[in-house]
Parts: sequence; structure tokens; C-alpha cells
Amino acid sequence: MSKVVSRLVIVAALVVGWAALFLAPAAPASAHAVLESTSPAANSIVPAAPPEVVLTFSEGVRQVPDKIHVVAPDGSRADTGAPVFADASVRIPLKSGGANGTYLVNYRVISADSHPIAGAFTYSVGEPSAAPTDSNAPAIEESTFLKIAFPIVKYLGYAGLVLLVGPAMVLALLWPRRLSRAAPSRLAWLGLGLVGLSTVGELFLQAPYTTGGSYFDGSALRDVLGSTYGTAHLIRLGVLAAAAFLLRPLLSGRSGVADRALLVVLGVIGLATWPISGHPGASPVPAVSVVVDMAHLAGMAVWLGGLVMLFAFLFRQAAPRELGAILPVWSRWATLAVTALFLAGVVQALVEVSTIKALYSTTYGQLIIAKVVLFAVVLGVAAFSRNQVRKHAEPDDPRPLRKAVLIEIAGIAVVLALTSVLVQTTPARTASATATAGAEQPGYYSAMITTSPKFNLQVEVDPAKQGNNDIHLYAYTKDNQPQVVVEWTGTASLPSAGIEAIDIPLLGLAPTHASGAIQLPRTGQWELKFTVRISDIDQGTVTATVPVT
Repeated sequence: MSKVVSRLVIVAALVVGWAALFLAPAAPASAHAVLESTSPAANSIVPAAPPEVVLTFSEGVRQVPDKIHVVAPDGSRADTGAPVFADASVRIPLKSGGANGTYLVNYRVISADSHPIAGAFTYSVGEPSAAPTDSNAPAIEESTFLKIAFPIVKYLGYAGLVLLVGPAMVLALLWPRRLSRAAPSRLAWLGLGLVGLSTVGELFLQAPYTTGGSYFDGSALRDVLGSTYGTAHLIRLGVLAAAAFLLRPLLSGRSGVADRALLVVLGVIGLATWPISGHPGASPVPAVSVVVDMAHLAGMAVWLGGLVMLFAFLFRQAAPRELGAILPVWSRWATLAVTALFLAGVVQALVEVSTIKALYSTTYGQLIIAKVVLFAVVLGVAAFSRNQVRKHAEPDDPRPLRKAVLIEIAGIAVVLALTSVLVQTTPARTASATATAGAEQPGYYSAMITTSPKFNLQVEVDPAKQGNNDIHLYAYTKDNQPQVVVEWTGTASLPSAGIEAIDIPLLGLAPTHASGAIQLPRTGQWELKFTVRISDIDQGTVTATVPVT
């Protein structure tokens, strides 16, 4: 019966773990920075062709070659030269003398935490036209294969780290001399191979993930290898190669103090490559986040790796007297590892979640909650195990401990699956800041009105909300040159609510620019009518329908 229960627990852990990988929302994975603003603004109408387009992101970004396009109304490229990247802003120079009509901006860049950001928007010069198409548009949607493959590859890396650290640690410090080292040594080599396979796999997948292009694009792979992400992964591969030479004597029981010390140094360097190439490297306090994430990884590897060694080998092969000597030492190690996990997790949550609301309103925060709940369950089981160790210095029947350890392993396996999803999910601090900015940003209305045969009128209403509103008018000739105005008048009405025309007091601030203010008492589709006199005999009236929220 106990074997059946053990198998059921293992199956349940695998099912829940892979469900966490495949069923968790994957959409946020492709954008860990956000486009905060553009100039010209998205969907705006400007009177004359701007010399450049400026994109401003929430964090620093770097270039994906030939993945930023500005397309003119006739379908030709309007951008010229290479975009200029300066921390969080990107300036795209444009050809001079751009025609009137609607322009399309397509972009794909890479955020500081190595995730791609892609999107598109339009703006118009003079008056809108049919939006052009871009046959070479950067891919915006991440492929289904990448959504599945990346978490799997990352999970293999975490699993390999556990299988490498656990056997190496136990064989070096706790393994009874009389027991064979062959099986746990094979487990350690398997772990080393999985970490290496995962590292190579991440490098291979990163190129199409960031560029949206082919899986065998040599130039894209070179760009990845030249980035911080690629450098960290190459360092990890170098650490693995150096560690392979030092592991052989350690696993066979012939290593000295110097070899072990050097392995610890290599381990610290290798651990640093995970946070440097992920979220912690792009956090508001990168030095703190990197150190904390290293402690988190080390605590996880020591705890779960030691549990695997206990369950797979020591409970089956060690004598009661040997277990009596091993378990108290392991219990102290586990306590230190769990403490490191807990403290590191708290600091990580404070940095990446930042607010209570973000904890429950974002996918990242919800995954953190699920991870904490599961972690609490595992801690409860671990506490039972420690209690058993204290009560029975030399357990005659280790089966209750084996069951408890099996549940710990299953629980932490699912925690690892959730972690694999977390590293591909937009941090809560970014997601919540974007949502808050969208909720708090005041409304704004801007449109070029072209219904008059005499002139064009740019109408701006700020904030286009119930209450006080500022109005700015800019006059242009039909060929979009500044138009001198002799007199400005205007009214506002809300026909749906029976509100008759309200005069808008307008003041000419310049020959081509007038300003005014008005109290709009209700929400709805307000009709603003402006009469503009450009000479003693020439004038025209235009109407703008403004949505007021």
C-alpha cells in the first residue's frame, strides 16, 4: 500500500507541476518592460511631419537589428538611418518632407531582463488616411513552441542544479564510507548534464524568442551571445566545464580541502549567472536582487538535493546507527536552507511585487501566493520530519520519515515548476505600474478637423473629463501651413442630455493659436463648434465630437 501511495504522490507532483507550466498564462511572458509614451502620440494627428519618432519605455532596452520600421502612407519606409538607443528611450530619425496621411510604427526591442517587447501604433500628419501595411513587420506574438519550450528548458536547469548539488554535498560531507558511491555519482553527473543542456537550450531559444525570426539565424545568435544574457550563459558553461574536473575526485571521495573550496567558488559564480540574466538584473536594486536570488537558488538546491539523497539512497542503504548520525546534521542544514529560502523570498517579493494590490491583481503576484501556500504546506511536513529526527536519534523504522520526505520532494517539485513560470512572467511591479498608469492617466482629446473648405483646425481638450477642461485651438491652411486668425468663437453642447450650446470664452494667444476653459457638467459625447474668421470676409465653422468621461 505504501508503494502505491508513494507512486500516487509522485504522479500528482508531476501532473500539478506540468499543469503549472502549461496552463499558466503565457501572454505576459513576452514583455517585461512597457512602452510608456510615444512622440508623436499614438493615434494622434500632427500638423507637420516630425523629424523623428521617440519611444519611451519603463526600463532600458537594446536593439534587435532591423526590427524598428516607420511606414509612410504609400507603404514606403519613412525611417532613415539606425535608431538611437539611450537607456529607456529610442529615437527613430525620419526622412524629411514626409507626405500627409497615416504612418505605421512597428517595433521590437529587448528589455533589460532579456525579454522582447513588440508592438505597433499609428499617427497621422495633416489628416488621417488608410493605415499602411508593413510586409516586414516584427513578430508580436510569441510562438506556441517557445511558450512551451522555454519553461521546460528552465525547469530542466533547476532540476539539474538540484541533482548536482545534492549528491555533491552529501557525498562530500555525510556519506558513510562503507556505502557505494556509484549511484549517487551518476545522479550528480546527470545533474551537471541537465544544467549544461538547459544552458545551451536557453541560448538556442533566446535568438528566435527575442528577434521573432528563424531558429537558425546566425546573426541573431551572435547578438544573443554578445549580450549580458549570452555572456552569463557562456560563463555558466565555463563554470560547468571547470567543475567537471573537480567533481570526479569529490564524488569518489578523494578530494582535498582546496578542491572543495574551489568548487564552492565556482558554485557561487555559476549561481550568479541565473539572476544576472533574468528579472533581478533589471530590478530597481539589482545588487540586492542578484544576491537574494543567489541565496534563494542555493537554499532550494541544498534542501531539495539533500531530500533526494535521503529518499533515494540513505533511507534505503544506511544502517539505523548511521542514520542517527546523519539526520541531525541534515536537519540543521535543512533549517538553514529553509531560512535562506524564506528570507530571500520575502526580499524578492518586496522588490518584484512592491504593493499589496499587485500581489493579488497581477499574474505574477497570484503565482507568488500559490508558491507561498504550497511552501507553507511543505514546511509543515518538514517540521514533522525534524520532530521525528529529534525524537528518534536512531530510527528503527525510517518509513514514516521516507513518506514525509517524499511529500517534501513532491511539494518542492511543484514550487520549482511555479518558479519556472515566474521567471517568464511580467514582474508585478511592472504590471501593476502599467495598470495604475492607465487608470490614473487623465483623458485627452486631440484631432485635426478638416471640414472647413478654408482652413484646418487642430482641437485639443484636456483632460476630456467631467469638470474643468482646457481647450487649445491651432489653425492651419489646407496645405498645413500656419494660418493667421482674426477672430475665434466657440460653443459646447450635449444634445443627448438636452444641454444647449454653452459659450466657450477663447483668447488668442498667438495669431495661429487660441486657448479657453470650460466647465463640462456631465459625461457624454459633447459637440464643440468653433467659428474661425481668417479675414474680413472669410470664415468657417467646424464641429468636433469629444467623448467626455
